[in-house]
Amino acid sequence: MDFKSLVNTIETLPPLSESAVLIQRLYAEGAHNVNVVRLIKIIESDVLLSANVLKMINAPAYGFYRQITSVSQAVTLFGTQTIYALVIRYAMHEKLVANLRAYNISNDLFNDICHLQSALLTQWYSKTDIKRAQFLAPLALLMEIGKLILAKVVTQEGKIKEFKEGLAFCTDIVTYEDSVCGTSSYYLSALLFDHWDMEPLYVQMLKGLDYERDYSEKLQEYIEILDVIRTAINVKEILSVESIQKASHLVSLMGLDEHYFESVAKRIKQTYLQNSDKR
Repeated sequence: MDFKSLVNTIETLPPLSESAVLIQRLYAEGAHNVNVVRLIKIIESDVLLSANVLKMINAPAYGFYRQITSVSQAVTLFGTQTIYALVIRYAMHEKLVANLRAYNISNDLFNDICHLQSALLTQWYSKTDIKRAQFLAPLALLMEIGKLILAKVVTQEGKIKEFKEGLAFCTDIVTYEDSVCGTSSYYLSALLFDHWDMEPLYVQMLKGLDYERDYSEKLQEYIEILDVIRTAINVKEILSVESIQKASHLVSLMGLDEHYFESVAKRIKQTYLQNSDKR
């Protein structure tokens, strides 16, 4: 497996669905300018999209104790940024069918990880800067998408067992992915975003999660926030005692309240475990 084969896989992916493209156009001038009535109509006109948005909204990671049953209700409760991310995530998954056994997790657990990452970022960072939290939450939901490409190629080449064994013993997932594939899943996410004409700033941030680069202070802060999230929640550790501690240390290095972060992380973990038991 090499970098070229991964890039070729991305370049052969078809465009996103018509509904997703229409919704992308709605967001062209920013989430604050979105015609909410038009957004709801587009989602509701696509039965599968509508059903899957509601399914994702009702995931255990979000911690709602009552069922959300309509798209309009979902938009009201979660806002246009989150709904956009859910639409794009579903559209991407339609084009990226992959088994995640290479990462030793099920597809359902992978979905939970992505939703938990978004929920943690929103609930933690909104106290510091709610606008930045709203801007970054969709990316937190989508930033692991490159693992689907990597897992697909690993599976096609019959290297699942070998990859899983290496992953189990590695101390850093990004470094391990790079040693095997010549790149990280975050860089692949960036290429996917570029391929499907997503927010250019998201592309830069995803590349920044791969390796350190010379970025502006603002962009570097965004990357640090995402790094906290992926440290606390990832394919090897989902809000474990150790991963929360490591993430809290990164929070303190940012000059933010690590104790508040810990309390939010533990609350999300407890809610997730309670709701998972009910499934």
